[in-house]
Amino acid sequence: MTDFKMISDAEWRERLNDEEYRVLRQAGTEAPFVGEYTDTTTEGVYSCRACGAELFRSEHKFASHCGWPAFFSPLAGDRVVERTDDSLGMRRTEVLCASCGSHLGHVFAGEGYDTPTDLRYCINSVCLTLEPAEGEAGDR
Repeated sequence: MTDFKMISDAEWRERLNDEEYRVLRQAGTEAPFVGEYTDTTTEGVYSCRACGAELFRSEHKFASHCGWPAFFSPLAGDRVVERTDDSLGMRRTEVLCASCGSHLGHVFAGEGYDTPTDLRYCINSVCLTLEPAEGEAGDR
């Protein structure tokens, strides 16, 4: 099993393309409404593009119309790490992959979405890989 904490910056640059590296390893953000999974309704599991750890299930994805894929819950609470992000002159909660520490996006609470948790995990498509469920062809 790979110890992702031991992977050097140079190795991450080899594993990821420029956009993946910018978002996953440098906490960037992809442009809204252009991501591969923004409007996807395919059933399956979303994994971290950097390390392959399973993060979210399609049944927890919802149409938030925010420009990025939105989920109301991670696959399991221990799959992601949340930490305070005071960049850009505001306080937000950053979401990272618990396995490799890659930046995924942010989580927002109390926005009034009709979901079981009232949370919106706003995740960059470039951070994810979708493994469709058996028999799902996909709608990407």
